[in-house]
Amino acid sequence: MNRIWKPNVTVAALIEREGRFLLVEEETDDGLRFNQPAGHLDEGESLIAACAREVLEETAWSFAPTALIGVYQWPRPQRDITYLRFAFSGELGAHEEGRVLDDGILRAVWMTPDEIRATADRHRSPLVWQCVSDYLAGRRFPLDLIRHYE
Repeated sequence: MNRIWKPNVTVAALIEREGRFLLVEEETDDGLRFNQPAGHLDEGESLIAACAREVLEETAWSFAPTALIGVYQWPRPQRDITYLRFAFSGELGAHEEGRVLDDGILRAVWMTPDEIRATADRHRSPLVWQCVSDYLAGRRFPLDLIRHYE
C-alpha cells in the first residue's frame, strides 16, 4: 500500500517589543515547552490570516503580519511528522484582557534573546531559536512572495 506523504503546514509569529519576544509556554507530549505563538493552517485559510488567528488564540494579542522571516522544513526526530513552518514578523495590536487562551497554553511570556537561548532545552523545536536568530539577523521578505487564491 502506498502512503501519500504530506507535511504539516504551520505558521509562527516573531513578535518583538522593547528587546523581548512574545513566546508561549505550552503543555506537550514532551512536557512544558516554549514556542512562538504558532499553529496549523486551517483549510481555506491564508498563511497570513492563520498567523494572526494563532497569535490571538494563544496570547490574547492581536497581530498583523508585515514580513516573512523564513520558511523552515523540520522532520521531527522519532516521529513520522515533518513540519513546514512559515514564520512572520509584524505589528502587535491590542491585548484582550480576560481572553481564554487555547487548550494547552499555560501563559504568554516576554523573553529576551538571552533568556530564549538559555531555555533551549525547553524549546518545542529547534525552530524556536532559529527563527529568533533569523529575525535578529534582519531577515525580512515581502508578503507578496506569498500568493493566496480563494
